Amino acid sequence: MASLLSEEELDAALRGVPRWKYDLPGKRIFREIKCRAFMDGIDLVRDVAELAEDCNHHPDIDIRWTTLTFSLTTHSAGGLTENDFELAREIDALVD
Repeated sequence: MASLLSEEELDAALRGVPRWKYDLPGKRIFREIKCRAFMDGIDLVRDVAELAEDCNHHPDIDIRWTTLTFSLTTHSAGGLTENDFELAREIDALVD
């Protein structure tokens, strides 16, 4: 099982994903992405789903027309682990 990040590790990890926001009460990070069209968003969701399957770490995904919100936490650990930040960086690489 992945271990929770310490406060210091969390601070460092957050600096590495500046487009992601930290939700302390939810013990998660999330990023909102605006797509040009609905189907562009659906294509991105599919690409992220393939990444998630490859690393066996799955985000919560909210689809609102052309706006996607990806939310990451490690449910089994009860908060944020390196797995969340690794997937965040991979999502960033797809988008940016």
